[in-house]
Amino acid sequence: MLEALIAAGHEIACVYAQPPRPAGRGHKLQNTPVHEAALKHGLDVRTPLTLKKPEDQQAFAALNLDAAIVVAYGLLLPQAILDGPRLGCFNLHGSLLPRWRGAAPIHRAIMAGDTETGVMVMKMDAGLDTGPVLSTWRTPIDDTTTTGSLQDTLSVAGARLMVDTLRQLGEGTASVTAQPADGVTYAKKILAAEARIDWTRPAHEILRFVHGLNPAPGAWTMQGETRVKLLKLALANGHGVPGTIIDTPLRVACGEGAIDIIELQRAGRGAQGAEEFLRGYPLAPGTRFE
Repeated sequence: MLEALIAAGHEIACVYAQPPRPAGRGHKLQNTPVHEAALKHGLDVRTPLTLKKPEDQQAFAALNLDAAIVVAYGLLLPQAILDGPRLGCFNLHGSLLPRWRGAAPIHRAIMAGDTETGVMVMKMDAGLDTGPVLSTWRTPIDDTTTTGSLQDTLSVAGARLMVDTLRQLGEGTASVTAQPADGVTYAKKILAAEARIDWTRPAHEILRFVHGLNPAPGAWTMQGETRVKLLKLALANGHGVPGTIIDTPLRVACGEGAIDIIELQRAGRGAQGAEEFLRGYPLAPGTRFE
């Protein structure tokens, strides 16, 4: 998004990002990607832990902004911040509002079996993703879609959409539409505790569950004492005791139907295709995941 705004000729007064946090084996402090991109372009970067302090709000107001663009920032914006820019604060949200307001709209859309999603540019207000919408871009979701692939698609499309919307705002041609009262759903934050696969569920639900949690936090199951993360699945024919391998290489029975495991990962290993995985960790039909 930042690169697209710069390429479109917008003057970036300042970039706000999450503070650097420990990462990697050495737990060294690491900047967020947007922080690094801002530094590359010589932009001022601020990383407050909160925007509630009067001095931070005054510093923001002193920027004399026309607009503020917010994408997955992770902090709630107080009213003093929302009121600062001349035109307002605009959020790029990864769902078709009012469906999937909240923290994890892309994950939840896939996990729920939605067939369509998109991105919207929303003028922010004090509510949780409740502001009026200025523009929308839509895309289908199918059974090969993962959160990772959909994030990539929406990121590119969303940057184009935001740039076009800002152009319309500058020209005075942008239209603002209130969100409908019906159809509101909330996309709760994804917790690691909910990522274990329940093999008694129907095959299609398990496929969408796995794909919705790929790449993070990753849906997982146990094979004996070994924790295995599943990354990509395909629907398959077959039946049996849920969680049991019923055919080679890795066709597994579900509560209804079956799935083929296409890509998976053991702890401490990289992602592998089913056949490569089995060369290092043989599993015969009749073996059960739990």
